[in-house]
Amino acid sequence: MSGARWRRLVSALWRSVAVWAVSTVTMLALAGILPDFRIQSADGDSATQIAVTAALGAGAFGILSSVVWPLLVRALLLVPALVLGLLVFFLNGSLLWLALRIIPSGESEAAPETAVVVAAVMSAVASATGGALAVRDDDAYRRRLYRLSDRRRAELEPGSGPSTPGVVFLQLDGVGHDVLLEAVGRGLMPAVAAWLGDGEGSRTTHRLTPWRTDWSSQTGASQLGILHGSNHDIPAFRWYEKDTREVMVCNRPTSAAELQRRAIAHTGDGGLLTMDGASRGNLFSGGADQLALVLSVAARRGRKNRSRAGYFAYFSDPANAVRTAMSFVADVGREIGESTWARLKRRRPRVGRGGLYPFIRAFATVIERDVVVAAVIGDMLAGRSSVYADLVAYDEVAHHSGPRSRDTEKVLQRLDRSLALIAQVAEHAPRAYRIVLLSDHGQSPGETFHTRYGLGLGELVRAGCGLPVPRKARRTHSGAEARSAVRAALRRPVEEGHEQYRPSSRHSEPLVLASGNLGLVSFPDVPHRMSREEIDARHPALLTTLANHPGVGFVLVRSEEHGGLVLGANGAEIPLDELDENPGPLADFGPGAADAVRRTHTFPHTADIMVNSWYDPQEGEVLAFEEQIGSHGGLGGAQGRPFLMSPLTFSAPVEDGVELVGAEQVHHVLRRWLRECDGPQVPVETGPEQRVA
Repeated sequence: MSGARWRRLVSALWRSVAVWAVSTVTMLALAGILPDFRIQSADGDSATQIAVTAALGAGAFGILSSVVWPLLVRALLLVPALVLGLLVFFLNGSLLWLALRIIPSGESEAAPETAVVVAAVMSAVASATGGALAVRDDDAYRRRLYRLSDRRRAELEPGSGPSTPGVVFLQLDGVGHDVLLEAVGRGLMPAVAAWLGDGEGSRTTHRLTPWRTDWSSQTGASQLGILHGSNHDIPAFRWYEKDTREVMVCNRPTSAAELQRRAIAHTGDGGLLTMDGASRGNLFSGGADQLALVLSVAARRGRKNRSRAGYFAYFSDPANAVRTAMSFVADVGREIGESTWARLKRRRPRVGRGGLYPFIRAFATVIERDVVVAAVIGDMLAGRSSVYADLVAYDEVAHHSGPRSRDTEKVLQRLDRSLALIAQVAEHAPRAYRIVLLSDHGQSPGETFHTRYGLGLGELVRAGCGLPVPRKARRTHSGAEARSAVRAALRRPVEEGHEQYRPSSRHSEPLVLASGNLGLVSFPDVPHRMSREEIDARHPALLTTLANHPGVGFVLVRSEEHGGLVLGANGAEIPLDELDENPGPLADFGPGAADAVRRTHTFPHTADIMVNSWYDPQEGEVLAFEEQIGSHGGLGGAQGRPFLMSPLTFSAPVEDGVELVGAEQVHHVLRRWLRECDGPQVPVETGPEQRVA
């Protein structure tokens, strides 16, 4: 045995003995504290005999946790992922109860509920002790984290992997360019500040570049464009397709799978991550062969359901479940406290944050974050060429608390700690890694359309059509990504019943859908996109009602005379090809608005009427058609200004003075950077069946 291997063996034995000793002390302490937990030797209860019994119990529990636990997790692959997270505690307690029964000396016992508590505490203490000791030894620290990576790959020593660097793309969902700069300036994100050279004693390693989204400023359109190079025919977060008579929703697994298929057919290649890539926590795969928590494959059923694979890899370590569960409970309590305080202070704007929302928020800010970060760490230690991961925590909280609230500040701080951990792990990876930080869109603040005017867009459309308007307006609930991720993790049906629209009457009513501050109105009984002339003939007051409403910024319709036509207040009617000379109602929305509207007008599935809400350029506020006080999906304000932060070793995204516009252009920039790493990234056709990490 070589000297290096001998030193590693001695170090591993020393850490095991230390963890065993700490576990023994913990068990003794818990036996003294908890009335239903007793440690007693068979022949007496002297201190020495009790200590020996506790040591044997702790050792048996450690061995069972190491050997039996991974087998239990594999046997429970058909259990919904979040249910598995709860079973962790009961199964871990069962292992402790079994350990107390099989030790040869002793008459120890524990009540079932006490065994659960003791097992959880011992797992957490053992994990913390092992981690604290391992972090002092680079090899041990790397090997401990390596357990999260693909065990089918051969373990690589640092420096023995590929000579070319890999790239990790980390998406901070919903974090706008200006929000990031403010967080760095206020010291909320020291890790990011260090990369930008703003930290004390730090040197600049990254450049920060803003970019502009398409009209549909939401994750579905942006991430599909970034990962697959095309977001053609994505007019909004949700829209109605007359040819299939279905509502498409970007965070619905069946829709996401279809959108990914269309993008691959449109571009002719599999995506950004086709060669040795990993996709974590995303709506789309990007062509990666290693998938975890990817929504476009969440509809697949069976023992190896790809959408939930990452949860099982993470919960295979019971200490992970204990640590994440504690953080989950703390975040639920934090949300309840913050929302109660907001109500007591009568803060405005405000939306409802009760019901299941505290748990949905904690899922996004704790469970999904921990699982995605662990998967990225495993990918890096496995030496994969490219990794793309989405961290959705900020986006979920900002929808309900506001983009610049105290809640979101805390989320940004915790995300920064995750980024710092990933950067630290990169030092132990078998190859060099370049970390790219980016966002898919920002968020614009403002109260809801319903709050300001007492009715929703659907009721306004019905009034314009001369149809009965309900006395109580129906609110459009938030369609944030976290809700679908929770349903996928629970193996609940993710199809939203009220969004499945299959009209059976030739005279069906208009269908109104909301995507942030972008509204879409379709007439399902007409098989083609209706023209302005046809709409006026059927409902003479509708377009005038919409265009002149103070909560509406502008309306897009098709005109038989002018092609595309933008309508605004006071009778404004501007053909699309004249918007450059006369922007009309688009003037407040800034440069690029006309191009974005023109592009969407060419999509085959653009709605009969596209409605963008009012926008205040001074305050940056919009009016969401959903129940969100931080929204995105249309034009107006920070929602259309995300960021791209790249290492200086890469070429600049664009030349000086040139604006980076559209998710498809971001895709080309990221591809160029992969080529600069001399990686094997080449366009490929749809590949073989994808593997699960």
